[in-house]
Amino acid sequence: MSAAAFPLDTERDALNGFLDKQRAALLRKLDGLTDAQARLAPTASPLSLLGILKHSALWERRWFQIILAGHEHPGEWPHSTDDTDDDFHVDETDTVTEWRAYFEEQAAVSRELVAGLPLDTPCAWPKLAHRNLRWVLLHMIEETARHAGHADIIRETLDGRTGI
Repeated sequence: MSAAAFPLDTERDALNGFLDKQRAALLRKLDGLTDAQARLAPTASPLSLLGILKHSALWERRWFQIILAGHEHPGEWPHSTDDTDDDFHVDETDTVTEWRAYFEEQAAVSRELVAGLPLDTPCAWPKLAHRNLRWVLLHMIEETARHAGHADIIRETLDGRTGI
């Protein structure tokens, strides 16, 4: 998706459009792979495509629903004792279908939340109350693009497929 493929009429349109472009790029990296292939970590890094998708899905929810909107999800970060570095860990129970669906579901919730808030809406989570929706969107563009780049390298290593 090129920048011209989404409206740039407003700052909100541009931010949402660029984030959606990066979300789609990340998902495309898993197209046509088996679960076993998606779990492989073929580079010097322990990252796998499925681990990157899992991490991205979890943080999509956390950034928009918990940090920005202040929703409570008992037993989930930041109230759990789980180490957030484990977000990238996958095993035989993790599937591309499961994590793709979860990522898409969380992105849809994020879009709905964003649509109803001014860009200067402060984050509800007290530790980031000095940040706002605009900052969260920019951060998520940055992070999602970074992970899509990691995914691009992993996919090329797996089967030679390039481009996002």
